[in-house]
Amino acid sequence: MWLEGRMYLEWLRLIRDPVFRGDEVPPGLGRPVLLVPGFLAGDWTLRTPYDWLKRMGYRPRMAGVAFNVMYSEVMLRPLIDTLTALHRRTGARVSLVGHSRGGVLAKVLAHRRPDLVEQVITLGSPLKDPFDVHPITMAGVHAAHVYNLMRYGHPASVEMRFLRDLAAPPRVPTTSIYSRSDGVVNWHACLRPDINAIEVNGSHVGLSLNPEVYRILSYLLPAPWRHR
Repeated sequence: MWLEGRMYLEWLRLIRDPVFRGDEVPPGLGRPVLLVPGFLAGDWTLRTPYDWLKRMGYRPRMAGVAFNVMYSEVMLRPLIDTLTALHRRTGARVSLVGHSRGGVLAKVLAHRRPDLVEQVITLGSPLKDPFDVHPITMAGVHAAHVYNLMRYGHPASVEMRFLRDLAAPPRVPTTSIYSRSDGVVNWHACLRPDINAIEVNGSHVGLSLNPEVYRILSYLLPAPWRHR
C-alpha cells in the first residue's frame, strides 16, 4: 500500500511526456467517452484524463458521481441515463473508461446496454473478483455495506444480479489495464481468460495519471477491435 505514494511521480512523468502534449496521438474526431471513477472517489479524480481527452478531440463526459459508495445497482441507474444521453447527443456508441470499481461498473453497464457501448477499458479493476482487494480497502467495503443497509434497508444480496452480469462474458470489446505493483487491488483479480489484459508499471491510484495508460488509450480508443 505504501507504494501508492508513487502517484505524484506518475503525474510529474505524465505532464512531461510527449503523449500528454498529444504528440503522435490520433485525433479523437469527436468520439464520445464516459469516465467512471473508483470506490470512495468522485468525478474530480478523473479530471486529468478528461481534460486530455478533450484536448485530443474526443467528447468526454464525467459519470456524475460525487462519491462512489452506494450499491452497484443504485449506481447503475444514473449511469445508464448518462450513457443514453451521451449516445443520443453524439449519435455514436460510447467508449467506457473506468478506474478501479468504476471499471467494474463499466463492464456491467456495457452488459446491460451493449447497443450503446463501443468498448470498455478498465484501469486496475477487479473484474474477476471485486472483493480481492487490500484489507484496508476491504474495511471500507464493509463500511459501505453498513451504510447502504442503513440507507436502503436491503442487505448486500441485492447485488447478486450485478455480480452475475459482471462474471458473464463481455458483450463488447473489453480491455483490462493492470499493474503487478498495484497496492489496492490484487492484480490477479484484473485478469480473466475472456478479457484482454495489458500490463503497465505503476500504482493503483496513479493509473489515471500513468503515461503508459495514456499511450494505450490513444491506441485503443480509435480502434477497439485491435485487442479483441
